[in-house]
Amino acid sequence: MIKTDALIIGAGPTGLFTAHQLKLIGLNCEVVDNLDKVGGQCIELYPDKPIYDIPAIPECTGEELTKNLVDQLKPFNIKFHLNERVDEVKNNKGTWQVKTNKGTEFSTPNIIIAGGVGSFEPRKFAPKECEKFENKSIFYSIKDKSIFKGKTVSIFGGGDSALDWAIELSKGSKINLIHRRDEFRGAESTVQKVQDLAKEGKINLFTKYQLKDTKGSNSLESIDIMHDNKEVKNLKTDYVLGFFGLIMQLGPIVNWGLNLDKKTINVDTEKFETNQKGIYAIGDICSYPGKLKLILSGFHEGALAARACFKLARPNEQYRFEFTTTSKNLKNRLGVKSD
Repeated sequence: MIKTDALIIGAGPTGLFTAHQLKLIGLNCEVVDNLDKVGGQCIELYPDKPIYDIPAIPECTGEELTKNLVDQLKPFNIKFHLNERVDEVKNNKGTWQVKTNKGTEFSTPNIIIAGGVGSFEPRKFAPKECEKFENKSIFYSIKDKSIFKGKTVSIFGGGDSALDWAIELSKGSKINLIHRRDEFRGAESTVQKVQDLAKEGKINLFTKYQLKDTKGSNSLESIDIMHDNKEVKNLKTDYVLGFFGLIMQLGPIVNWGLNLDKKTINVDTEKFETNQKGIYAIGDICSYPGKLKLILSGFHEGALAARACFKLARPNEQYRFEFTTTSKNLKNRLGVKSD
């Protein structure tokens, strides 16, 4: 049995920063994630996707953000339990007993759920023929954008991911952007950028079209796309990317007695605590009035949840807020020499 002040479920950006905040105020923590690496969706699905809304960082990729967060944790000895899923959560006289699918057991007064929106898999193309090209010529996420350089890439989708990648890959590839509607769901500035690139001939835009068929034997050679009016076009292409969102599965969390609303958990905005004392939810999985699904918001939520953990982990001590710029205690924990 591993005893810890707090257990974080999820090693994405929000979970990593929360671990930093817990250690900064002198609490111990352990982190569980069902993926085989830290970084969550950022590293699993979009490691090369540019991110523009991290304060003081004009642009970074999911991989770069993850690396920086891991570097930030280096002063602390944090134990990660990867490739493990939390299956059981039980309350024993105010202490949470937690067990993973691999039999690892924890005893903790605090559980912080930072697991995004559960396990996920991409929505895929309807034509059955696409399966033989998956992970060869047809992809639902990008892990190495260099393979597309100088190639023709057909991107399907109308949200931010499709638009962002169309813009990014147009710098070195021939891009076809195909969407089943006239209107896009992405940010207004991104939609405008795509339209500007289309006018410049750097993106070939096809609206009201969907994938009908794939052509090729051993490798993908072309695709047929069909308009709403049944007109069919054949496009030569080397790669196809589909960005239709993710199918979310909450898994065992539905049995933990939490106040679930669809696939999110309602929390207060003081501690980000759920209806269960000592269980907090942060990041995409939590819900409250005015919620924004931004990494930035997750960082804020994690910082407050971490400080709320102090009361249950150290009931005989009083938490006193300190600034890292002036506190000798915090500087010592970070390994920084005081002036």
